[in-house]
Amino acid sequence: MTPLSRRSFLIAGGTSAALLLARPALAEEARHTVALRARPGAESERVRLQQTLRTTDFHPTGVYLPANTPLTVEVAVPDGLLPTLHVGAPDTHTDVTYKNPRAYPLTAGANTVTDAGGGLVYLSLIGDGQRARVRFRSGGVRVPTFKLGETSEESFQAQLDTLTDAPQVELVSERAIVSITREGMLAWRDQDHAALLRLLETIIASHAAISGLSQAERSPLPFHLVEAPRMPAGAGAYATHGWTAYPRTYLDRLITVDGLRTRGWGVYHELGHLHQQMAYKPGDLTEVTVNIYSLAAQRTLGRPSNLVVNNTFATALAKLPAADYLKLGAYEKLVPFRQLELAFGDDFYPRVHRLVREETPASASGDSARRFTLMALYFSRAAGRDLTAFLRSWAFPVPESGYAELAALGLPAPDTDLTALVER
Repeated sequence: MTPLSRRSFLIAGGTSAALLLARPALAEEARHTVALRARPGAESERVRLQQTLRTTDFHPTGVYLPANTPLTVEVAVPDGLLPTLHVGAPDTHTDVTYKNPRAYPLTAGANTVTDAGGGLVYLSLIGDGQRARVRFRSGGVRVPTFKLGETSEESFQAQLDTLTDAPQVELVSERAIVSITREGMLAWRDQDHAALLRLLETIIASHAAISGLSQAERSPLPFHLVEAPRMPAGAGAYATHGWTAYPRTYLDRLITVDGLRTRGWGVYHELGHLHQQMAYKPGDLTEVTVNIYSLAAQRTLGRPSNLVVNNTFATALAKLPAADYLKLGAYEKLVPFRQLELAFGDDFYPRVHRLVREETPASASGDSARRFTLMALYFSRAAGRDLTAFLRSWAFPVPESGYAELAALGLPAPDTDLTALVER
């Protein structure tokens, strides 16, 4: 797609030439104040929700700090809690040395921060509602930023044309921060960015819903999605503590409305990793149970299931009784997880998540046997049925000791053969 020109937006949007051409000095561009309210930390939220990966406790500031440039800020802390300034959106720097953001604890009053790598500037304030204010005085440059509910499309397009010194652009909503290179955003600038962010909020909400989280129980922390200059070997995108990352070639599905709605499985998938619970996630299932959340997003958006489109039920059921669950195809491994929803209803996985949050069962990341056992126990309890026959038919690697624990629960067997269930 050809990027829309500056002239085309002057004509189509009616933006005045004077506004586009009258750029203030760089030092003035960063002069603004960010008001903060303390939120819980990302790690404490991960533990509360019993999830494997953290989200982020960053607040975007709309400021970019060039490398080796002093940034001067003035901090006011009426409630006594000091914020931290962070430089760099995660894994967006071309030099891998600066892959991770650098943290600079601030003090009350004047502070000067210089960072060798430079990057987007964030603030964190971890606590319980305490207030702080950070005034940016000099040294940074303003970043084109679209904030859902605050920024008009016309204003954002004008920012793209006038604030050209920052190499990155951000889209921000209540639970999403999207950090994209300027070049990447310009290639797809002709979007309805309010619609895009509302769609992203809907996807994140679908993951919260299948996680059994009420609005009050959801974390206030956002998810950080970034355009990254490199990918791990063999990965088309990835998720880790604090962010999910996508290459330039994925932007047509990340920052376009139609692409995210109809072809955004990779985004649903990576965000799903930040919702997976650790107790019943053996390493062999990391790339399987994550798609419970991907399928939930598809259903919420009214899209056909990948399992149906790819005829996966037929290929998977043809292999039953399975000799080895772990040797099934990637999508085939997902079929039994969907069958449990078909059997026990849309509230099945919400019940599982709630039980795990209430009881916080312990399991080591490398102890697959225990995690498969916990999966058998918690899934059976959420179903109110002994799932032994179902799990054995699929040849899940639950140890015999795990099946003994399950038998001790005294649950009745299912009324029907769950392995016969098919989604049309």
